Amino acid sequence: MQPTDRTWQRDGARPIVAKLSRFAARLRAHPIDALVDLLRRIERRLIRWDGVSSLRSVNIPRPPYSERDREITDIHWVHRIELPDGTVTPGDWNTGRTMAQVNLPASLAGKTVLDVGAWDGLYSFEAEKRGAARVLATDHYCWSGPGWGTRAGFDLAHRLLGSKVEARDIDIPDLSPETVGVFDVVLFLGVLYHLPDPFTALERVASVTKELLILETMVDLTFMRQPALSFQRGGSQPCSLFRHWRMDPGTWFLPNQAAIVAMLEEVGFKTVRRVFPPYGVWCRLVHFLNAVVPFFNVQMNYRMVFHAWK
Repeated sequence: MQPTDRTWQRDGARPIVAKLSRFAARLRAHPIDALVDLLRRIERRLIRWDGVSSLRSVNIPRPPYSERDREITDIHWVHRIELPDGTVTPGDWNTGRTMAQVNLPASLAGKTVLDVGAWDGLYSFEAEKRGAARVLATDHYCWSGPGWGTRAGFDLAHRLLGSKVEARDIDIPDLSPETVGVFDVVLFLGVLYHLPDPFTALERVASVTKELLILETMVDLTFMRQPALSFQRGGSQPCSLFRHWRMDPGTWFLPNQAAIVAMLEEVGFKTVRRVFPPYGVWCRLVHFLNAVVPFFNVQMNYRMVFHAWK
């Protein structure tokens, strides 16, 4: 005897009812823990949805796979790098969006560029594409250190692009004019908040910068005018929906804008300008709400980009 549609509906609903019953029981017994756990589940789904949905419009390898496509799909990418045939590596991050926010100079003709924390190498290859005379990509945490990433993506993209970008496995404390030289432009993108000593890291980066430093980082406490950093190693903000740093045990300190400007000036930069997000009443309102309203967060307003000149 074939089951009726109503039977299928009833059977399909049982797991959902069971989950709701378990949640209700936990909510009665431990209401705070139950709500925090629910928020974390929602947050994980939102983060996953953001990455997956933005890949739908990108020309990533899709079945049937060629041998080269399999080389690409065997690697866990974070950067979306466009290859010569128009294929894009399936990175977790929407790097098309972040590339616009970083606001690289349209032309780097004749410049030397250092990319600190290069990982898959998107910004190193982009600097080469924009005419840089020499590009050095460096990493340690992701290439051979404690991070989960590898150098496989960089090496494959380097080969497929026919790139001349140089690569060196070196940690930030070891950066100096003696070890790597001095560069016209230094890229320090998505690294600062992963460091237990951000000020010393900025000193190291400043020592190898001749003209321009481009810094991108997560931020917090943006409603405060005085310089401040929030300590995040212990996941100290459990009631902030969709804040990626809570999902990353490698996040240490989140500075606000005043702290970033003060630290950059202290290490020798004469002019510091925020290039993302743009200034405006809406931006200031969003930052304030992100800081003081529980469960409120606008995704694009927890990161900032600064250009600093010597």
